[in-house]
Amino acid sequence: MAAKRAAKKKTARPAPAPCDRAIDAAMAVASQIGWREATLSDIAEQAGLSLAELYAVFPSKAHILGGFTRRVDQAVLAGDPGDLEGESPRDRLFDVLMRRLDVLEPYKPALANIVRDGAGDPVAALRAGCRVAGSMAWMLEAAGISSAGLKGRLRVKGLIAIWALTVRAWLADDSTDKAHAMAVLDRNLSRADSLIARCQGRGSRPEPAAA
Repeated sequence: MAAKRAAKKKTARPAPAPCDRAIDAAMAVASQIGWREATLSDIAEQAGLSLAELYAVFPSKAHILGGFTRRVDQAVLAGDPGDLEGESPRDRLFDVLMRRLDVLEPYKPALANIVRDGAGDPVAALRAGCRVAGSMAWMLEAAGISSAGLKGRLRVKGLIAIWALTVRAWLADDSTDKAHAMAVLDRNLSRADSLIARCQGRGSRPEPAAA
C-alpha cells in the first residue's frame, strides 16, 4: 500500500500556479457575467485565492488580460516549427494565426464578452492595442518574417488590422471548423500580398511580395 501511495504521489500533476488559476478564473467569470461586471473579488473567489494572493500575481484586471495574452503567445510559439517548413511566408503566417485561433477557441465566450464590454472604453482599447501589437510582432517572427525596423513596424500595424478583422469574423462564426474566420484571414492576407506586390513593382527590383 505504501508503495502504491508513493507511486501516486510521483505521477500526480502539480497544482496550477496562482497566476494560471487567476487567468482561468478570470475567463470563467467573464464568460458568466461579462468583463465589466467582473470584480477582482469574483476572480479571487473563483480561483480559490485570497485577495492578497491575487494581488501578488496580478494587481489589476488589465494585468490579468496581459497574463492571458502572454499565455496564448507562448502556446502558439511552442508549436512545432516543422509544420511550417517549405511554405511561403504568407502561408506560414496564415498557419500561425490559425494556430492562435485554435488556442483561443476554449475561451471564445469569455473573449466575446471582453470585446463587447471593452467597446467605448478608450483606456481599455489602448491597453488592448499595446498587447495586440506585441503579440503580432511575435506572430510575424514565428512565421519567419522580421518585425524589426521600420518595415517590421509597418508589418505589425498591417497585421493588427488583419487580425482584428479575423477575430471579429471568428467571434461571429458558430461553425466548428472556423470556415468564416479562415476565409476572412485568407482574403485579407491575399489583399495585403497583392498590395505589397503592386507597390514594390514600382521600384527597380521587387522583393518577394509575401514577405
